[in-house]
Amino acid sequence: MRQFKSESRLNKIKEVIFKRQSTLTVILENIHDRHNVSAILRSSDSVGVSKVSLLYNIEKFPKLSRTSSASSNKWIDIDYETSTEECFNKLHEKGFKIYVSKVSKESKSLYDIDFTQKVAVMFGNEHRGVSEIAESLCDETFYIPMHGMAQSLNVSVAAAVTLYEAQRQRNNKGLYDVTELSQNDFDRFIDKWCARK
Repeated sequence: MRQFKSESRLNKIKEVIFKRQSTLTVILENIHDRHNVSAILRSSDSVGVSKVSLLYNIEKFPKLSRTSSASSNKWIDIDYETSTEECFNKLHEKGFKIYVSKVSKESKSLYDIDFTQKVAVMFGNEHRGVSEIAESLCDETFYIPMHGMAQSLNVSVAAAVTLYEAQRQRNNKGLYDVTELSQNDFDRFIDKWCARK
């Protein structure tokens, strides 16, 4: 049974669910700072990502911060993964291309990636970056072009820049104008979200 405080709240839930992008997902690998994780969840929610995979096989799974995520983790499904191979295999079997963030001469520019397909983007640990196994199994590595002295961005900023480029491409192609959900799935999401505090 749907429980909501107002008609406007229900309409907002319907609008957000309608625009959810199940063909765009995020993988976070061993990110140490829980505030970075929460900030990335907030950015993910803001562009319509419906699922994020937390891949942790070195660091401990983070305790998510409601302060920096603005409770966005309530609205995103989270998969907890401990194996890079299994995580990547699941996504590849579903037809996703996996792009890993890595600053290197071999990497492709963020702006040369087609984010309108089934795409997973991965961001690694603040100090170590992505693992060698992730780099070897991904479809491509990418970098964010920069013109200053700094070599890289904070991981949560890098994720936000990447996700907003994905949103720009998807918006230009009209992917937010047509829902990816069946009517049954749409109704199921509404019931689930209305039950959340």
